[in-house]
Amino acid sequence: MDRRPTRKELTHERIVETAARAIRRAGFQGVGVADIMKEAGLTHGGFYAHFDSRDALLVEALEHAGRDSAARIAQATVPRCSRGASPLRALVESYLSEAHLCAVDEGCPVAALASEMPHQAPQVREAAAQRVHALIALVQQALPATVPKGSAEAVASQMIGALQLARALGDNAQGRALLSRTRQALLAQFNAVPPSADAMS
Repeated sequence: MDRRPTRKELTHERIVETAARAIRRAGFQGVGVADIMKEAGLTHGGFYAHFDSRDALLVEALEHAGRDSAARIAQATVPRCSRGASPLRALVESYLSEAHLCAVDEGCPVAALASEMPHQAPQVREAAAQRVHALIALVQQALPATVPKGSAEAVASQMIGALQLARALGDNAQGRALLSRTRQALLAQFNAVPPSADAMS
């Protein structure tokens, strides 16, 4: 029988969830401990009952953001694949979607935080690197077996960059057009499924 989480464990998870959204929305430097605790509906003084430091919270927040983003991408790709889309098409269309363009605080932590990652403490940089490797692995799983070695890194880089540039342009016709053109370019180059089979998506 599963053990019910304690009150402290539930509070801990609430802080991590809040931080995971906050750092994607405002960046590492854009939020402090007091901000996160207030948004979670808790007092600042209770923070150190759960974490040794702000960096320790950022590590857990990055891990949570990665799991959350992966789950959302999976949720979006499954119906596309069930309608006949290739795994790569499903991934590219889900990641470079208008929904992902808008959902900064629920989206990919790598796209939201890449420019800030090198400037963090070593333990935070390590957690950030794990998120990068996880995204590359996700792309690798979706790529056709016939693509050249190293393509996963190239595709992941283009996906991240396109999402960042589209967000810089905004949730408007320009941003959406940039995503659309990048989707088309990536699929034209890397999607080896015959058009007749992939058109069902």
